[in-house]
Amino acid sequence: MIIGVPKEIKNNENRVGMTPAGVAELIKHGHTVVVQHTAGENSGFADEQYTAVGASILPTIEDVYARAEMIVKVKEPIEPEYPLIRKGQLVFTYFHFASDEELTKAMIKSGGVCLAYETVQLPNRALPLLIPMSEVAGRMATLNGAYYLQKTKGGKGKLIGGVPGVKPAKVLVLGGGIVGEAAARTAAGMGADVIITDISLPRLRQLDLETPANIHPLYSSEHNIRRELHDVDIIIGSVLIPGAKTPYLITRDMLKEMEPGTVLVDVAIDQGGCFETSHPTTHSEPTYMVDGILHYAVANIPGAVPNTSTMALTNATLRYAIALADKGWRKACKDDPALALGLNVVEGKVTYKAVAEAWNLPYEPIEL
Repeated sequence: MIIGVPKEIKNNENRVGMTPAGVAELIKHGHTVVVQHTAGENSGFADEQYTAVGASILPTIEDVYARAEMIVKVKEPIEPEYPLIRKGQLVFTYFHFASDEELTKAMIKSGGVCLAYETVQLPNRALPLLIPMSEVAGRMATLNGAYYLQKTKGGKGKLIGGVPGVKPAKVLVLGGGIVGEAAARTAAGMGADVIITDISLPRLRQLDLETPANIHPLYSSEHNIRRELHDVDIIIGSVLIPGAKTPYLITRDMLKEMEPGTVLVDVAIDQGGCFETSHPTTHSEPTYMVDGILHYAVANIPGAVPNTSTMALTNATLRYAIALADKGWRKACKDDPALALGLNVVEGKVTYKAVAEAWNLPYEPIEL
C-alpha cells in the first residue's frame, strides 16, 4: 500500500502523523511511504531522516494526497484539504466529527473512508489512540492554567502551589479519565489543592486510593460543582463521551459565582467543549474573557510540544496503521472490532451513531 504523510496545516499544529521510526516499520512490511517536504520539521524530524529509512519526499500536499491510498495524519482535514480526498481513500486521523458539521458533510461528499483515532475502542472501553494525547493534554492543561493564573496574563495573580504561610491555588478538574487524572496529578505535584469529579463511583474509589493526598475525588453533580465555584482558581474541563458532543458542565450563569480572573481550561473543546461559553481558540490567540473569567480553549493543546506528542502518538497508532496497510481497511476492521469502531464515515455513509445523531444524519451500521 502507498501511505501518505502530509504536513499539518491547521493553525500552529506542529505535530506530524508519523515519525521516521514509524515510517521505517511500514517500509519493513513492504509498503511505500511518501512524506510531504518539511512535514516533520516542526516536530524535530528532518526530511533526511525520512529518506534515510526509505521514504520518498514529495513537494506539495496535493502530491501526497494524489499518490497515497492511505493518509496518516494528526488533525482533521481542514477546508483546503477537502477536495484532495477522493472516493475510497482511507484517512486515518483525529476527526471529532460531532463538533464539526461542515467537516462531517465534506467527508461524506468526498466518498473517503474516515477512520477516527478517537473512537477506536477496546472491549474494556479504553481508547488506545486517544490516551497518549490525553496524557499530554492533561499535563499541559495544568501548566497553561497555572501560567494564565498570573495577573499579567489575566488571572487572579496566584502562584498555583503557594508558598509557606500562603495557601495554594484551588484546582477543580471535571472528569476523572486519562486527561483529568493527568491534569490532577500535575496540579498536585505543583502543590495545588485539587478536586477531581466523576460520575463513576468505582473510578472515584480508584482515584482516592491511587492519587496523592492533596487530590480529593468528588461525585460529579451540578450541586456539587456549584459549591466549589466561589473560591476555585482554575477549572479544567476533561469530560468525554466517545465520538459524541460533550455536555456542558459549566453554564453561562455559573460564571457569576466565580471570582474575576478564574481560569477555565477546556480540554474537551475538540468535542464541542464542556463549558457553555467555550469556543475553539488557537495557539496564536489562546484566550479570551467572558464576564471577567479567562477561557483557554485551544483545540490542539499537544501541538505545543510536538516532539513529545508525535513520538507518543506514533507509538500508539503504528500497529493499527500496519494492520490497515497489510490487510486493507475492510479486513483489518473485520479482524479487529476495536479498530472497526474507528470507522465514522465510509464512502458517503455515516457509520458511527453518535455522529449521525449530532447532525441528524442517516446512520448506517458498519456491519451493513
